[in-house]
Amino acid sequence: MSLGDEHDGFGGVGGSGQTRTRLPEGNSGDVYGGARRPVRSSRSLVTVVGVVVLLIAAIAFANRGDGDHADTAPTAGTAAPRGDAGAPTAATGVRPVTAKNGTIPTGFAHDEQGAQSAAANYAVALVSADILKPDHRREIVRQVFAPDKADALAASLDKAYSGEFLEKLGLDAQGNAAPGMTYVSRTAPVGTKVTAFSTDTATVEVWCTGVFGTAGVSSTNPVTNDWFTMTLALRWVGGDWKVESFSQKEGPAPVHTDRTASDAEAITKAVQEFGGFTYAR
Repeated sequence: MSLGDEHDGFGGVGGSGQTRTRLPEGNSGDVYGGARRPVRSSRSLVTVVGVVVLLIAAIAFANRGDGDHADTAPTAGTAAPRGDAGAPTAATGVRPVTAKNGTIPTGFAHDEQGAQSAAANYAVALVSADILKPDHRREIVRQVFAPDKADALAASLDKAYSGEFLEKLGLDAQGNAAPGMTYVSRTAPVGTKVTAFSTDTATVEVWCTGVFGTAGVSSTNPVTNDWFTMTLALRWVGGDWKVESFSQKEGPAPVHTDRTASDAEAITKAVQEFGGFTYAR
């Protein structure tokens, strides 16, 4: 599988304004060492993006198988101020949602802004560490995907995320890292773009960055960052935007900086202490 190709999970196609974040939720000598990170070779690039590619490849395989905030932002579904709305990268100023189902936002507006907000938040869930855990996977699928696809997809994902697959990521059958290790898979949307929209369907591209890998003194897959674009085909069903299909491709990626990497302890602490966000367009 070429890293430059688009990896289609459910046959989705697609195609960037910036997102903004709202509503916050809530040194040892190891492989992370103090050494400055070298420029990535083609071999190391394969390792860096390998986790994301493996996740999307597993989805493709599965598809083949059987609060209260005192600010002045408008509520979801209302028109955003038009002062600087001519710029496609400008934030809408519209609050994304008023509710959540577990950790995943719900109740997006029935318009392009709502579709973009939904796509950004769903991208985070679909490349999270929890998607690899059987106890969490079915709930994520139920919340994110259209109801007529959720049950079959959940069963297929159980097969795709087999013990053999998880072992490639250094995880046990329950999606947990070895004792003393912390598996990290956290995505941050950078921007969204609608490439197709009708009353009840939308195709949205989400430009993402993220951190992926296993933090630990003896890790052979240290946590590193990646840049990729997810394309989500959405359908309006049950009063909300839900995913019908999605795909992922590499980039666009900025120039890699020669910055000193943090050690495993610092990475693990950051993942445990820094909460996630609800994303808005």
